[in-house]
Amino acid sequence: MATIDRKIVLPGGAGLVGQNLVAHLERKGYTNIVVLDKHRHNLGILQKLHPNIVAEYADLAEPGAWEAHFEGAESVVMLQAQIGDPNPEPFVRNNLVSTDRILDVIARQQVPYTVHISSSVVESVANDHYTRTKREQEERVVAKGVDSVVLRPTLMFGWFDRKHLGWLSRFMRRVPVFPIPGHGQYMRQPLYVGDFCDIIVSCIESHLLGGPFNISGLERVEYIEMIRQIKRATGARCVIVRIPYDLFSILLKTWALFDRNPPFTADQLKALTAGDEFEVIDWPSIFGVVPTAFADAVDKTFNDPVYSKVELEF
Repeated sequence: MATIDRKIVLPGGAGLVGQNLVAHLERKGYTNIVVLDKHRHNLGILQKLHPNIVAEYADLAEPGAWEAHFEGAESVVMLQAQIGDPNPEPFVRNNLVSTDRILDVIARQQVPYTVHISSSVVESVANDHYTRTKREQEERVVAKGVDSVVLRPTLMFGWFDRKHLGWLSRFMRRVPVFPIPGHGQYMRQPLYVGDFCDIIVSCIESHLLGGPFNISGLERVEYIEMIRQIKRATGARCVIVRIPYDLFSILLKTWALFDRNPPFTADQLKALTAGDEFEVIDWPSIFGVVPTAFADAVDKTFNDPVYSKVELEF
């Protein structure tokens, strides 16, 4: 396989998408990959799995030596995002302030291409810290005028999923009873992160401009069916039990009193049950990607001999 030396910088690349994207890029022969992130533990995992990349600690909301890594870059994939926290300040700092700094560096270094990872929540009826700041983040990227493509993925799952389906799978293997809020028939459009990484690589190679492109899972799956699929794939022995929505919300709020960074918040519960349905475009044709069936993706997620055993920290 031929090697590709084009420099790619991944701000916020130690999370779910970044960890998967690095694996995809290396498999395609990319050798000049830089990951900047402020989560030391997850950076360490990334460096151990991929010793040939540059993985550097950086607080992207502050000016610093990290800015030098953008010199000579061919592409930047903006992955930095605050996903969960009961307080608004981390969302402003990590979704907005960091974005302004990165965009300034991209413009100053004249990086020719940027992939901005937005989120389907910008069109959601939810009104929480994450939704509001992701919406404004996307607006700032577009207003900056750098050559870019904007991708809006829905709920993602796959290797290294420390929240969402990954956390749910670990939780159900540790408890005898797994609670489902309300009736559990909340329609989801889960997106396999492996497919999403193939889309990002396609953008890097084609320099497709524009968007936003709504990248939704092609299959509509009820939340309770997602849980059943995970249970089957992991062999968990817990009993799935529905509990009243209000009680579930109270339990989450109580949990947040004792956990500064809870894996699932009351705001996320509201988003789960909001009834959003996201646009499904023909992204397989647009980006030249073969989609993975949901059941197959769940099996790959939880039964890979290497990556399914790796757990990131919150």
